[in-house]
Amino acid sequence: MLKKLLFGLLGVLLLLAAVLAVNTARQGSRQLDVPAVAVLPVDEAAVAARLGEAVRLRTISSRDDAALHADQFQQLHALLQTRFPQAHAVLQREVVGDLSLLYTWPGSNPQAQAILLMAHQDVVPVAPGTEKDWAVEPFSGQIKDGFVWGRGAWDDKGNLMSQMEAVEMLVASGFKPERTVYLAYGADEEVGGLRGAARIAALLKERKVRLDFVLDEGLLITDGIMPGLSKPAALIGVAEKGYLSVVLKMGATPGHSSMPPPRGTSAIAMLSAALKRVDDEQLPGGIRGVAGDMFATVAPEMGGFSRVALSNLWLFGPVVQKQLEAGASTNAMLRTTTALTMVNAGNKDNVLPGRAEATVNFRLLPGDTKVQIMERMKTQVAQATGSDTFELFALPGAVDASKVAPTDSAQYALLNRTIREVFPGTLVAPGLMIGGTDSMHFGEVSDHIFKFSPVRAKSEDLPRFHGTNERISTGNYAEAIRFYHRLLTQGAQAPIP
Repeated sequence: MLKKLLFGLLGVLLLLAAVLAVNTARQGSRQLDVPAVAVLPVDEAAVAARLGEAVRLRTISSRDDAALHADQFQQLHALLQTRFPQAHAVLQREVVGDLSLLYTWPGSNPQAQAILLMAHQDVVPVAPGTEKDWAVEPFSGQIKDGFVWGRGAWDDKGNLMSQMEAVEMLVASGFKPERTVYLAYGADEEVGGLRGAARIAALLKERKVRLDFVLDEGLLITDGIMPGLSKPAALIGVAEKGYLSVVLKMGATPGHSSMPPPRGTSAIAMLSAALKRVDDEQLPGGIRGVAGDMFATVAPEMGGFSRVALSNLWLFGPVVQKQLEAGASTNAMLRTTTALTMVNAGNKDNVLPGRAEATVNFRLLPGDTKVQIMERMKTQVAQATGSDTFELFALPGAVDASKVAPTDSAQYALLNRTIREVFPGTLVAPGLMIGGTDSMHFGEVSDHIFKFSPVRAKSEDLPRFHGTNERISTGNYAEAIRFYHRLLTQGAQAPIP
């Protein structure tokens, strides 16, 4: 009897192994088979020097003071006009909202929908006290050890300048687009883009412009970051998470700390209970939507158990999800995240405050809405405190997640193909942008909005983003120019087949 049971168990295991093997093998590669294009000659030293000039300008934006560092932005505008004279002789240039720029390169076919490339002029400040931690002065734009160093070299002057370099080369070669090409360079992306990108989007909508596709900064070409993947992976952001900050205010009777109220009824105690409930009961996650598409695309390119697990989520889904949830960046792809960011209560050590308040920040997954999150939090607070005498409201700037750009479109295929042509051997997959970009404002003028930067990054490079020792290699910067040159050559010449 025992022998039969063991043989039966072995048979089940062998059958399961066969099912896993067959199902894994059936998941064929989704990568486009395209030949690499001839390497476009780029004067690496000259283009790097021009990027360094742009980095030296301290174009730090402010949410409250629109005129802060206006002279630096104006110097950047003058630099663009000086360094790219042929582009400025052909493209129409408009200043929007005082400091943002909109360029129009008229196409020969007015019936063809236009395309838009985006970048932003502004940068985040260097954290006070960290200047000494930089290998070079943060705004030096110095070229050292094969890199252009400085704030903005990566985010986002690298994209802006490489786009202008590509346009300058195309104009000089006599290239004439069939589609109208727009270039939009906001001056306040780092503080929301309301004065720049939002006004540019409104202007295009007013002019009844419909964009075939939009490409803004976004996800990168990562190398060695995704476990089980030996090749570099270019992730194209096809959607962007929403943003919602909710303020919770709890009230109670103020008094002397020597005579506290019953346990759990002070303003701070009730606020603490509410925040614990909100933090403990976060929104459910899952390997679905954009995250599901991404893993389905990269799974056939993986080796070992990673490929088996991702190809058989019907069995390994809970294990894979648990591993993904253990990492901050991968967890953010799976769910609407909840972050307790600000708390304020009391002003004296022996006084019970009459009010306590906190701010909770949510980054919304496509499919979740601001209204749903607010209602959910309202219920959680009421249940945790046993009270309905609290105040709950959203801060300005809240926005739902963007639409998801379809990956079965000609527009996505163009971007996919261009990456594979310019970066041979690089895998391409859709991804979710968990941060904010200016392209969020263009949802009413295009259904195909992508977030991708042709920037190579290893795990040790990621802290440089908005951090210390921001830089881009001169070789990678030349690749970025080739990428935009190729994208414009293919995407602007004729309607996408």
